[in-house]
Amino acid sequence: MASYYKLTIEQRSELGTSTARSMRRNGKIPANYYYHGESNQNIAIDRKIFNQAVQSGQKVFEVEMNGETLYVMIKDAQYHPVTEDVIHIDLMRVRRTEKMTFSIPIVLEGEAAGAAEGGLVAQVASSIEIECFPTDVPENVTLDISSLELNGVMTASELNLSEDVVLISPEDTTIALCSPPKAEVEPEVEELEEGEEGEEGEEDESSEGSSDGEEKDEPEKGEASE
Repeated sequence: MASYYKLTIEQRSELGTSTARSMRRNGKIPANYYYHGESNQNIAIDRKIFNQAVQSGQKVFEVEMNGETLYVMIKDAQYHPVTEDVIHIDLMRVRRTEKMTFSIPIVLEGEAAGAAEGGLVAQVASSIEIECFPTDVPENVTLDISSLELNGVMTASELNLSEDVVLISPEDTTIALCSPPKAEVEPEVEELEEGEEGEEGEEDESSEGSSDGEEKDEPEKGEASE
């Protein structure tokens, strides 16, 4: 069984806004713990350890309550609107004997065969729904795209899943595709049709002829034509 980050928690009896602010100044995060069939409990979590646990990418964490080791998940978290620090957390207990549905990130591995032909690889889905026991939740699932050819598509059915994990999302869910590069568009050059070009030429000639006629001198009065 994989190891999990252990969150440092403590029971808290005092409630209220001022108490919560004081806890945050002392490096604690106010939180609630709950599980169906059990009464909710008000607790506080060490902020530094919590941040390390979240950054690990794990979905399930260990806590010790009343001398018993339990497994919990983050059900909800509230953030400060300015600093974006976590200001409150809801932890939900999970049991190792009960399967649950999780959303897991997808990581692409390898280089697509179509990329050698100039193809562009795009990851369509960034996560996938799976079902497993809480203690078997993987940090991510991988997809080997080395066989992805130009104009090809890879689906959820090709994900690398362990025997402990069941795919919940449809098998035909598109995960990645390789599309051909966009062709360069040449600028359009306007060409005159043959008929239009002829008409324009005739107009020019007509214009020149009329101009020549205007410039021709007329005989003066009194001149006799010989």
